[in-house]
Amino acid sequence: MTNLLWPGDHRADDLMTDQALLAAMVSVESAWLNTLVDAGLAPVDAVELRGLVRPQDCEALALGAEDGGNPVLGLVALLRERAGEPVDRWIHRGLTSQDVLDTALMLAVRGVVETLTDQLAEQISTLSTLATTHRATPMVARTLAQHAVPTTFGAKAAVWLNGVVDAYRQLEALSFPAQFGGAAGTLAAATELAALVGRDNAAGVAVQMAHTAAAALGLDDRLPWHTARAPVTAVGDALVGCTDAWGHIASDVVTLTRREIGELGEPAAGRRGGSSTMPGKRNPVLSILIRRAAMAAPPLAATLHTAAASAHDERPDGAWHAEWDTLRTLARRTVVAGSQCGELLAGLDVHTEQMAGNLAGADVSGEQRAIAELVEKEPSPTYFGAADLLIDESLDRAQRIVKDRR
Repeated sequence: MTNLLWPGDHRADDLMTDQALLAAMVSVESAWLNTLVDAGLAPVDAVELRGLVRPQDCEALALGAEDGGNPVLGLVALLRERAGEPVDRWIHRGLTSQDVLDTALMLAVRGVVETLTDQLAEQISTLSTLATTHRATPMVARTLAQHAVPTTFGAKAAVWLNGVVDAYRQLEALSFPAQFGGAAGTLAAATELAALVGRDNAAGVAVQMAHTAAAALGLDDRLPWHTARAPVTAVGDALVGCTDAWGHIASDVVTLTRREIGELGEPAAGRRGGSSTMPGKRNPVLSILIRRAAMAAPPLAATLHTAAASAHDERPDGAWHAEWDTLRTLARRTVVAGSQCGELLAGLDVHTEQMAGNLAGADVSGEQRAIAELVEKEPSPTYFGAADLLIDESLDRAQRIVKDRR
């Protein structure tokens, strides 16, 4: 997938594409149909529906989706036509379109989160190395864009590391629930079917079917959430947590690559960073594109929250529909930014001599002198505070993630 107006979109590969979402929807329909069969409610043999849909079906389903407001109606018609008798009449029975689309989105976004956690884990390793290597690399700390006090680049890298660890933990806490509620979230159709075929405790049978179908898809089980949209907003918030952490790193890099500062450099790669009018100019383009994502992500998550707050009755009218492409866009852009940030950190050029030179030429001892005067002593030779301890604590947090992943 490519996007001329979002450079780097190809880095997200096929995650959350139309094809991926269509495959996920078919998986949901297949899991539910086979649950009906296994429960003895559908008098047919188990069947695999995924072989009935072809890549070229995507465009036709997209074009027809306007008539029903979502692509599930067209998909169900297509599956029934291709499955033929006697399977066709049992496809989608007990489901509603929101069940299928919500569950498919959870399947698809779970893949996104798996990719992001891998990216973050790699960045945690890279940043841990940077913090360790540059534990004693002196540089100027800047506050409100001005010189402040001495610090080390290791301490700065440790702050970046803490942000990435926070983002990792937020992703790690996510749940990906299936949705099998039926028309109004009460499993009415599945319960009715179980009752009509003579099953005792028909409602219990329907609930158990929802559990079974969720397990078949490898998703979490929870009560229907047609209008309780926390699963979606939680994902959105976690994605923004990632872009926040990366945006902070990129903003620092953009600043420190300025010619008049020159303390960092982006990894060189071919013509990257070139100017169309100024030969020899090299822009920090990776950082620029990461900052772009960090700026664009929060409004997308805000749309998810607005939609969640606007959901009413037992099925939302428009609020639910606003989530789909918003979540897809946010997810893909986050993966792209994660890939770009990983490349940035892995190839970051740290100019230690320039850092030392800038520090030597700056008056950054004001706070140190004030503290020394307070106790009527001479200032100490160095003034890095508890930077080493802060680095150690950051490395310890990172190491716990490394151990958890083993």
